[in-house]
Amino acid sequence: SKHHELAVKKKNGAIWKDRRGLSWVDPAAKEFWAYTLLVAKASQRVGFDELNFDYIRFPSDGNMKDIVYNHWDGKTPQAEIIREFAAYLRYGLDDIGVPLSADLFGMTTVNYDDLNIGQILEYIEPHFDYIMPMVYPSHYPPSFQGFKNPAAHPYEVVRFSIARASERLIAASSTPSKLRPWIQDFDLGAVYDARMVNKQKQAIYDVGLSSWMSWDASNRYTRNAY
Repeated sequence: SKHHELAVKKKNGAIWKDRRGLSWVDPAAKEFWAYTLLVAKASQRVGFDELNFDYIRFPSDGNMKDIVYNHWDGKTPQAEIIREFAAYLRYGLDDIGVPLSADLFGMTTVNYDDLNIGQILEYIEPHFDYIMPMVYPSHYPPSFQGFKNPAAHPYEVVRFSIARASERLIAASSTPSKLRPWIQDFDLGAVYDARMVNKQKQAIYDVGLSSWMSWDASNRYTRNAY
C-alpha cells in the first residue's frame, strides 16, 4: 500500500488484484527482494527456528489480460526470475543457522513446465533445505491419473505425486529427504475426515518419507487424525 511502484499494475496504472482481492508485488522487483531478506533475518533474530517462504510465484488467478509488470521485462522466463530469487535468498541467508523451506504447488511434482507461475521443482529445490509441495488432492484437475474427482482418492494422488517428486530430486542429484509435503485437512471435493487425512499420511510413508505438514485455512483440524 505504501510502495505502488513495486506492485503489479493494471494497464490504466491502478493496482492489479486477483480474484480474491489480493494485490501482488512484481516478482522481479529487486528492492522487494532486499526487503524480504531483511524480514527473514529479523525473524531469525527474534527466535523463529525455520524460515518458510510461501507464494514464491507470479500471479495467475485474475484478469491476466489487464496486467502490467514494471520490473519484469516480459522476456526473461518467469521460472528464471523465481530461480534467481531463490538463489538470492540462499546467498543472503546461507549463514543464518536455521533451515529454509519453500512452498510449491502440488502440480510441480508432476509437471515439467512452470505452470505459468514460474515454479519448476528442479529450479527451486537446490536453494532450500526443505521443499513443501501442496499435494492437496482437491487441487488436482479432473482426470488427473484417470480420476474424475481426484479429491476422492487421497492415497493414490499423494503417493503418485510424492513418488514422482522423489524420482526427480534423485535425478537432479538431490535427495527426497528434502520433501516435506503439505497434506489436506479441509473439505473440498470430498469430506476429509480422519480416514482421508490418514490415507495421505500413509501415502507419504509408503514412498519412504516420514515428514509432512497439514493445512486447514480455518485452523480447525481433525483431532483424531493425529
